[in-house]
Amino acid sequence: MVNPCERTSEGVIIAELCQVTKSFGGGLPCLHGVSLQLRRGEFCFLTGASGSGKSTLLKLLWGQFRPDGGTVHLFGEEVNLHQDRQMARLRRRMGMIFQDFKLLGDRSVAENVAFALLVRGLPKAEIQQRVRTALKLVGLSHKADANPQALSGGEQQRVSIARAIVGGPELLLADEPTGNLDPQTSQQILALLHRLHQQGLTVLFATHDLALTRLVSHRILHLHHGKLKSLSHP
Repeated sequence: MVNPCERTSEGVIIAELCQVTKSFGGGLPCLHGVSLQLRRGEFCFLTGASGSGKSTLLKLLWGQFRPDGGTVHLFGEEVNLHQDRQMARLRRRMGMIFQDFKLLGDRSVAENVAFALLVRGLPKAEIQQRVRTALKLVGLSHKADANPQALSGGEQQRVSIARAIVGGPELLLADEPTGNLDPQTSQQILALLHRLHQQGLTVLFATHDLALTRLVSHRILHLHHGKLKSLSHP
């Protein structure tokens, strides 16, 4: 019998779930026996209808949730029993993009992007340089002093992407980043994340929009009622 989490020689695995189960409130499992491996430099779509477990899977990798069964590995470390401080250390190697942006309305675009770096206590000059670079990458250098609430939905999502990449992550988790956007803007956000991937970033992109997966050729995982039902390759 093949071990679903057996290591392969196809690349360095930086994120892995092995037979993971997760339930909430004593009900049916939100995820049931899910196994996947994400290799360094890969772009992978995670598809499935609302309620299929996509956000739960990403939050397990982010360390917001812990599995009820099975194991989660990040960068070669089993994180099931990691304390908050240990998870905070690993999160510095990751970035997270949310569907609802989660921007601070009382801070400028630049201040929103800089927030996580301030928490880390980086020097002011380094923070400013990193913020400028991140905003340039997402095409928002001219909006640095603007209030996020004055921006369009697509621009707000670009700010959240800049915030996610400003720390130089190795792995980017995108939780329905186009879910609140129109089709044209969704394609622009996908194109931006694809460019970042081409620069070396590993991306796990959760979406219920199968049309997006046809625009670029990447591996596709599909969740159905908490199970990883299919695995397709371009």
